[in-house]
Amino acid sequence: MSQGNLFAIGDLHGCVDELEVLLDALAPRRDDLLVFLGDYVDRGPSVRALVERLLRLRDAHPACVFLRGNHEDMLLSYLGISGHHGDVYLENGGGATLASYGVPPGVAGPAAAACIPDSHLDFFRSCVLQHARGSLLCVHAGIRPGVALGEQSEEDLLWIRDEFFTQPHALPYTVVFGHTPAREARVELPYRLGLDTGLVYGNKLTCFDADGQRLVQVGRGARHATERDLAPDFAAARV
Repeated sequence: MSQGNLFAIGDLHGCVDELEVLLDALAPRRDDLLVFLGDYVDRGPSVRALVERLLRLRDAHPACVFLRGNHEDMLLSYLGISGHHGDVYLENGGGATLASYGVPPGVAGPAAAACIPDSHLDFFRSCVLQHARGSLLCVHAGIRPGVALGEQSEEDLLWIRDEFFTQPHALPYTVVFGHTPAREARVELPYRLGLDTGLVYGNKLTCFDADGQRLVQVGRGARHATERDLAPDFAAARV
């Protein structure tokens, strides 16, 4: 039985309206795989509503993979559950998430976790660090060049930037990632494909359609998606 298409979707940060426009444009079939690259929480206006939408999507479309972003990791740490760097969570936009769940100012740890529905906490806990299919490796932030995939650290998968960008890697994958916002998608084939295009900062949401070798994008507040053809980029990378 053949696999469906793979759609990789960049950082959402509480922006649910643009996700709805994107899903309408993609119209995924039941066997298509939706891979979300993490950072569902913080900074944006509607974190709780976004997570509710992702849970409904998972129920209706079982072929979904949700990666953990560094912001989910910080949130779990702030709530005293797991993760790292909860001490800098508020400085990284966490206040928007806490407000969306009605967490009183100054409340942290188990008392803050008690304000968040169990289904949402389970969702954050269940997010994975990586997903590979075919020639694509989906992670949140990137990988450390020179390190085997099985030896990559959680810290690098969630946080790495410069070391990943400044040199090629030897893994047999194009690494599809989010985490580092840019005005345009970072297309550096065959090594990297960056999909965080700063939606929460007023720019756009970006999705990679693997079969179509295209980007599908939704501007902040837009009602329609646009497309960018990546076939020439993939062809050039194979030369």
